[in-house]
Amino acid sequence: MNIDLTDTTASRINKAMVEGRRAIGSPAVGMVLTLVIVTDEENAYDALRAASEASREHPSRTLVVIRRVSRSPRIRTTSRLDAEVRVGGEAGTGETVILRLYGEVVEHAQSVVLPLLLPDAPVVVWWPINSPADPARDPLGALAQRRITDAYSAEQPVAELTSRADTYAPGDTDLSWTRITPWRSMLAAALDQIACTVTAAEVEGEEYNPSVELLAMWLAERLGTPVTRTVSSGPGLTAVRLQTDCGPIGLDRPDGSLATLSIAGQPDRAVALKRRETAELIAEELRRLDPDDIYASVLRFGVKGLAESTASVPARTEAAGEPGGSPDDSAEGEGAGDDKTPPAKPAKKSVPARKART
Repeated sequence: MNIDLTDTTASRINKAMVEGRRAIGSPAVGMVLTLVIVTDEENAYDALRAASEASREHPSRTLVVIRRVSRSPRIRTTSRLDAEVRVGGEAGTGETVILRLYGEVVEHAQSVVLPLLLPDAPVVVWWPINSPADPARDPLGALAQRRITDAYSAEQPVAELTSRADTYAPGDTDLSWTRITPWRSMLAAALDQIACTVTAAEVEGEEYNPSVELLAMWLAERLGTPVTRTVSSGPGLTAVRLQTDCGPIGLDRPDGSLATLSIAGQPDRAVALKRRETAELIAEELRRLDPDDIYASVLRFGVKGLAESTASVPARTEAAGEPGGSPDDSAEGEGAGDDKTPPAKPAKKSVPARKART
């Protein structure tokens, strides 16, 4: 059921949601959280579709905030709030409110969102694009326990990691990190099977892909060994190779779908490592609302060396991508950089290793 409201208020929107639930025969509110999506008109459809699919696992009230700013500074738009309330059907198992803000109200989106939050329920804010420099201090981000950004959507995806590290606050996370969850799980499981010491590592993937960089930084931070970053044409993250004193370990995924895990002394095995869609990434993030300490430590450990090495990377001449992180999770996120061209020959750079802990 869809209800359109023009030049409305938050109280009228709440009333429309109650009427919508009664009309479809479910007056009780069974949502577990409020998901606030801050985006533009162009990307609202894809973000809302991903949120609707994720709501099947996490029933939620989804508030889509679209700021309608005049393209001409000379034209002053009248302050107005339009809303579209969706209950049932396209809204999935929850309910959706699309908020379009005009005029001065654009600068006060938090005052519109606050009355619409579910009482006594966690709040998650997601910026599919154009995330703020400091999500925790953003007026909307300040309302949330969890703040989700996506470095891949930035103009300089890898450099965006530096901003994420400088402004990190408990509750921050990034879909570029979520995308490499299957890779991290697979590599950790492989290392659990052998009692060997890793002496070197190599991460191969598209250039200018923050997920690839995050995986390299994670390996360097966890293993305390140098990690070489090799550029490939993708898609996304294509391989991780570990050198150990018991022989090599490799995880290769050349096609973005099926990977081959090879461990010295064991037969090679095929493993499913498909790049996930955005809906799966959001669903994963909504499963845990506590601070991600591993993400925070990886950012702080590797971002300084990353900034130094990025400055020396030659102009790319072939497509770049992300490691299993971003791309493997989402066909959209990982392939987002395919229009960029990487160098004719694979380039290598190293992530500095941290001194072994005592």
